[in-house]
Amino acid sequence: MLLICLFATIGIAKAQRKDKPNVILIVMDDMGYGDTEPYGMTGIATPHFNLLAKQGMRFTHYNVAEPICTASRAGILTGCYPKRVGMSGALAPNSKMALNPDEQTIASILKDNGYTTGMLGKWHLGGKPPYWPLHYGFDSYFGLPYSHDMSPMGSTGHRVVNPKNMGPGHPFLPLIEGDKIVDSISTMEQASQLTTMMTDKATAFIKQNKSKPFFLYLAHPLPHVPLAVSSKFKGKSGDMGIFGDVIMELDWSLGQIMETLDKEKLADNTLLIVTSDNGPWLTFGSNAGSPGGFREGKMTTYDGGTRVPCYMRWPGKIEAGSVNSKLMVSIDLLPTIAAATGSQLPRKKIDGINFLPLLENKTQVPPREVFYYYYNRDDLQAVRYKNWKLVLPHKSLTNTMPGKGDMAGKTAMIDVPLALFDLAHDPGERYDVQENYPEMVAKIQALAQKAREDLGDDLTGVKGSGVRPSAQIR
Repeated sequence: MLLICLFATIGIAKAQRKDKPNVILIVMDDMGYGDTEPYGMTGIATPHFNLLAKQGMRFTHYNVAEPICTASRAGILTGCYPKRVGMSGALAPNSKMALNPDEQTIASILKDNGYTTGMLGKWHLGGKPPYWPLHYGFDSYFGLPYSHDMSPMGSTGHRVVNPKNMGPGHPFLPLIEGDKIVDSISTMEQASQLTTMMTDKATAFIKQNKSKPFFLYLAHPLPHVPLAVSSKFKGKSGDMGIFGDVIMELDWSLGQIMETLDKEKLADNTLLIVTSDNGPWLTFGSNAGSPGGFREGKMTTYDGGTRVPCYMRWPGKIEAGSVNSKLMVSIDLLPTIAAATGSQLPRKKIDGINFLPLLENKTQVPPREVFYYYYNRDDLQAVRYKNWKLVLPHKSLTNTMPGKGDMAGKTAMIDVPLALFDLAHDPGERYDVQENYPEMVAKIQALAQKAREDLGDDLTGVKGSGVRPSAQIR
């Protein structure tokens, strides 16, 4: 009888294990659409990204919720437009704002469903405890509270020796484990170990939790400036310089995780998603990535700022070597993961849409037709409807001369007029065709007004009725 009970328990455990796939979400920092070979990069070898594209699905119209760090990460984890949860911009170390712990995240809904949840890398949704990952559904955390340029090293990596010259609120970069600061990153040599450090801890997490369903969120701090690479890859990309070296190391990191899944016989039962938080920071020129031919980059709502690479692999569920050209937004990850794992959606309203039927090739009907491009605090700067994008009047950053090496280039603020672009024929957003399609302008203007009523719009002075408050750090 004991043996029968034991085998029955093992059988039930295996059945539950099969019904609940592991989920690994890897988010690069500032990786552009064109920074890996499957998306057009030349000069940098990315064999593991190539393999991932061969084994899974590559998305060509995947956009982030906003083209900047904090807002984008809020959208990924909550399934909401960042404006709905009161988040915007890139939080400084001394910011008094944080993601409200009342908001449910991918981690919290999976934890409620019996998953072990872990996070590694850059958080950037609250600078002080209790606004760190353990309070948002994660069982474990190791990483940085914000971007690694928010330190005395700055974006160039040249350490500021005189404390009087430090940027406001930029102390030495804390390294956190759980809810405690365990070390700090104060030199570029230390920063050069970040990718290896996070990769080693990611593979260890997989091995330690292989017997039960797990969710791992790996938010790499790179290729955000200041660029730092370990000795394993320094100089390996030749003419592509340190940026190429960093991409090669991130490719190696991906390979280590894929290899670990294979060795532990977990690959077939793991949904692996790899993407970026926003487009490249183009002002850093040779130390920045490529928007892949799209207009502008990070901190703009042109597609170079929001359209980023996205790969998904789930053997037996997602067709190997497939390409998906449907409009998808990072806020769609939460409901898609919830559907894949049989988890409950958050209690409060979200904006994401479940893409699982499309991923499994059970439908070809695009789940999403509309995407609202917000930036700054509450500026509705553009609206996409199917292949059409209406850019609304606003002020925007533009890059007038890219930098070289670790020195920033030149930028300017410009007035952007109303314009209609047909992304099917003009992905670079060069030709304003509003005179040819006034009916499309009117249709999208109506969609914009619906967004304003719900989420607000500082550009027109409308306060949204569906916005929830962020947390305030005291």
